[in-house]
Amino acid sequence: MNFRTDLALESREYLRDASGEEISGVEITVEEDNALGITVTWVSVTDQQGADVMGKPIGNYITLESSTMKDADPEAHEEIAKILAQKLGQLHKLNKDAVILIVGLGNRQVTPDALGPKVCEGILVTRHLGENVPTDLQGRLRAVSALSPGVMGITGIETAEIVKGVAEKIKPDLIIAIDALAARKTSRINATIQISDAGVNPGAGLGNRRTPINRDSMGVPVIAVGVPTVVDAATLVNDTMDKMLDALAASMPEGGTFFDMLNSLEEGERYALITEILSSGNMFVTPKEVDAVIGRLSHIIANMLNIALHPGITQEDVNRYLL
Repeated sequence: MNFRTDLALESREYLRDASGEEISGVEITVEEDNALGITVTWVSVTDQQGADVMGKPIGNYITLESSTMKDADPEAHEEIAKILAQKLGQLHKLNKDAVILIVGLGNRQVTPDALGPKVCEGILVTRHLGENVPTDLQGRLRAVSALSPGVMGITGIETAEIVKGVAEKIKPDLIIAIDALAARKTSRINATIQISDAGVNPGAGLGNRRTPINRDSMGVPVIAVGVPTVVDAATLVNDTMDKMLDALAASMPEGGTFFDMLNSLEEGERYALITEILSSGNMFVTPKEVDAVIGRLSHIIANMLNIALHPGITQEDVNRYLL
C-alpha cells in the first residue's frame, strides 16, 4: 500500500478499490444513523492472510465517523460517547471487579499528538479510593488508573517499557491506550474515532513507530483508541491534484500534453511522484483549529471511557465527582 493511514477502514477501502474485490480474511459491517449523521463500521481481520494484505494485526477495528466531533455540539458529543461506550462493551467484556489501566500516549507539548494526555485529564480514576468511595457510588465503580508516560524523545525510555513496568505492579485486567493517528482522507481528520482490540504502536500517527503495546507485549488484553489528527502532506497534495484534474477535465478539452500525462498516471504512481518531490521532509498537516478540536475529542473519549468502565455511572455523576 502506498498511502499512509492508521485506519483499518481506509486500508480496506483502498485495497478493495485497487483490486475491485473484497479482501479474503476481512469481514465488514456498517451501521448508519442518518438522523445523527453517524456511521459505525466494524472491520474484522480474521486470519493471517487478511492481516498480511491489510498491513494490520488480526483483530477487530470499530470506526465511528461524524463531522459533529469537530463542532461545539455537546448533545451530539454525548450521543457519540454513549455509542462508543456500547461498542467498547461489545469488543471486550469486563467483570465487575476488573482493574483497568488507561494510558494516554503522545506528547502534550505538540497539539496534534496531545490527545492521549488530554483524555487522561478527564478520566474518573478510582483505584486509589479503596473503601473511601462515596456512598451513592458504591458498587458502581471499577478500579481505574490513568497514566501519561510521555514520549521517548523526552523521557529517554521506550513507552512500552514504562507501561509494562506499571502493569507488572498494578496487574490490570485490561489496558486501554489512546493515541493520535494519521488518515488517508482529509475528511476523516478529527472526525473519526477508531477502537481496536489489536493494540497500538506508540507514535504511529506521526510516523514514529516504537515497540507495540498489545496483548503479546503486555501480557493482558489491550484496547487501542485513536483519532486521526494529521494527514500525510503527499496524500493531501494527491487529493488536491485529483480535484484539479476533475476541474480541468470539466472546463477544457483534453489533448494538452501535460494534462494527458498527469491524467494517465495511476493513483499510486502519482502519489510516488509527489512523495519524491516532497522528499525534503516527512511532513504531516493538521487543521488550523486543532487546539479546540483536540479538546472536544478528548472530552468525548474520556466520557466514553467513564461510562463504559464504571457500571451505572451517568454523565451527571462524572461531572459531579470529577475534579
